Amino acid sequence: MAEVKNSAPGGGSSGTAGAARSGGGASGAARSGGWTRFVTARPRLTLLVALVLTALAVLAGGGVADRMGSGGWEDPTAESTYAIEALEQRFPGSQPNLLLLVDAGPAGVDDPTVAAEARRLTERLDAEPGIEGVGSYWSTGSPALRSEDGRQAVIAARIAGEEKDAGAVLDRIAPAYRGTHGPVEVSLGGGLAVRHEMQTIIQEDLLRAEMIALPLTLVLLVMVFGSAVAALLPLGVGIVAILGTNAVLRGITEFTDVSVFAQNLTTALGLGLAIDYALFVVRRYREELATGADTYTAVRTTLRTAGRTVLFSALTVAVSLAAMLVFPQYFLRSFAYAGIAVVLLAATAALTLLPAALVLLGDRVNALDLRRLLRRGASGARDRGEGAGWAKAAALVMRRAPVFAVLTTAGLVLLGLPFLGVRFGTADDRQLPVTASSRVVQDQLREGFPGDPGGGITVLAEGTATPAQYAAYRERISALDGVVRAEGPVTAGGGHAYFTVVPEGEAVGAGAQRAVAELRAEPAPFETSVTGQAAVLVDSKDALAERLPWAAGIIVLVTLLLVFLLTGSVLIPVQAVVLNALSLTAMFGAVVWVFQDGHLAGLLGFTPTGDIETTLPVLMFCVAFGLSMDYGVFLLSRIKEEYDATGDHERSVRFGLRHTGGLITAAAVILAVVMVAIGTSRVTNTKMLGLGVALAVLMDAMVVRSLLVPSVMRLTGRLTWWAPGPLRRLHDRFGISESDGRNPGHPSGAEEVSEERRETASPRR
Repeated sequence: MAEVKNSAPGGGSSGTAGAARSGGGASGAARSGGWTRFVTARPRLTLLVALVLTALAVLAGGGVADRMGSGGWEDPTAESTYAIEALEQRFPGSQPNLLLLVDAGPAGVDDPTVAAEARRLTERLDAEPGIEGVGSYWSTGSPALRSEDGRQAVIAARIAGEEKDAGAVLDRIAPAYRGTHGPVEVSLGGGLAVRHEMQTIIQEDLLRAEMIALPLTLVLLVMVFGSAVAALLPLGVGIVAILGTNAVLRGITEFTDVSVFAQNLTTALGLGLAIDYALFVVRRYREELATGADTYTAVRTTLRTAGRTVLFSALTVAVSLAAMLVFPQYFLRSFAYAGIAVVLLAATAALTLLPAALVLLGDRVNALDLRRLLRRGASGARDRGEGAGWAKAAALVMRRAPVFAVLTTAGLVLLGLPFLGVRFGTADDRQLPVTASSRVVQDQLREGFPGDPGGGITVLAEGTATPAQYAAYRERISALDGVVRAEGPVTAGGGHAYFTVVPEGEAVGAGAQRAVAELRAEPAPFETSVTGQAAVLVDSKDALAERLPWAAGIIVLVTLLLVFLLTGSVLIPVQAVVLNALSLTAMFGAVVWVFQDGHLAGLLGFTPTGDIETTLPVLMFCVAFGLSMDYGVFLLSRIKEEYDATGDHERSVRFGLRHTGGLITAAAVILAVVMVAIGTSRVTNTKMLGLGVALAVLMDAMVVRSLLVPSVMRLTGRLTWWAPGPLRRLHDRFGISESDGRNPGHPSGAEEVSEERRETASPRR
């Protein structure tokens, strides 16, 4: 099919900027023409192939959640991880992950009948395939396994194997042990039971979130587009992206561990970004139709302008998410896998399926207009007035640029101040709702037992030593700061032993972390490795601190490069990074104020623990920064397009906000709805992620893009677009822009400029 050529009326250029841009537009047209022909030559075949691939993705991605893990917060190369693996091999009883809480009631755990039943349960559990290291209060007499009131005691064991295999064993044995057994009542807890129940709850909550988000998203899209047909297109792109990403994650689970939490990001970004990209493409396509362009010309222009911006935006978001690959914890790496896949699939669907659908629909994309009854006046007047409010708002902000810039920046910094008091911890059973069965068990263990039956701090000793040397070492570590007592050693052949250390306070509190440092610094006549929850937390914090500068550096450097290629400016990339960072302050401040300090805990339904899980701020930064860049690219691309056409800096800013302000706000509201739906989860970390990112997205769209960007660009003036000669030549050769070769003679050039001048002009008072 021959491609229709779109020559601008008048044929002139608007000075140097317009001439330079016309050359770039010609080369851009040549590059994009082949892609346009590829995706629109056989639109029915394109959609059919997409339908088949989506159906295959449904089959391939089925049951992906069952293959995912619910852990991944630890550093696999750390000392604590090495010690855990060594202890699992030689002393499985030292690392129990399954706890049977035996409640004897008023009779007490020392009653002969109760003791006999408990021993029978212990022997039966010890005979189960896949169970090792079984011990109990009745077999060891350990006071740590008996409640202080004498009504409850614990049977501890370890289910061996990988997390998925251990979960299968737990599913098999749980019904046989949970419930009433003669004179006792048995409940199941322990780390494995907590993670397994958490995985189940996350899957249930994700399904509910999708059921909430999809209909609400459709309603909002109808409100944005008016047309039911246009509203269905972004939703379809989002569903394709989500199903495709599930299939990708299913394949990744064959090679490495993937966290079940990543599915939440798949849903959120799959819907959010696909809708962002589709909104941008469909809106630009409808603008082109409104100028009188035919279907193929409108699609070609849309792909050459908005299409390139979508591709550019996808790269910036993917880079922000890819930065999480530098961290060793598979919890963070999982979000990189899911995020990169869903971003690229959303962009691919928006740039292939959407153009094919638009070719088939033509001007019927405006069919089934559900806002018809609410409209007043002629359609032409409506179209001309669309976005006028944003242009007026931009003009107001730019007239009072210093005031808006200072007040907005001060407000954002103030909202972020609570983050200065952040305390990092690790996720435990209190992530679960208070009614979760494993959470109930852990609460009873925490409140009613003198120690932690799941193990406090464990010191692995490797190397030959005499009993006297072991005893002397135990005495020294018992006297360390933050240590209540030390027990052991438990020995095995080959020069292996371990000591159990009970720290002051909570298992992962400040006292326990100090004890870890003291234990690691204590000299010994043998090799020692310290593990336990506190040691895992210390190692995880160290790993994050070591690699965080690399992740931040990757994000900042690539963002600077990509925004330079988009704008050709040296200053705008710096502005983008700084303003994006400011947009995240409210999110981080709210995370500490709400989830660490416990404000609104009753309303939101979670248990505050006094700290924030160590990896969550890193994850939230990468996700929210990428989404902020998404909106930033949309706005900057339209500002750059107008600046190339007119060379008028202030008018370009008004033009950009006029044409993207409503779009960005609508996209942000829709994404926030999806994230809030994710935030209805009963698991605290998922709730924190959903609500925190929703707040960041809204602050970015409604405060940073609407107030801070135009005021800062007004203050920097034409210097905004400056670049030294070598860099400008580099941009001329390799840069990407949304410019489509128009000049102000085009109907959406001079006519729209004069219309904007009439609408934004107002007498000064």
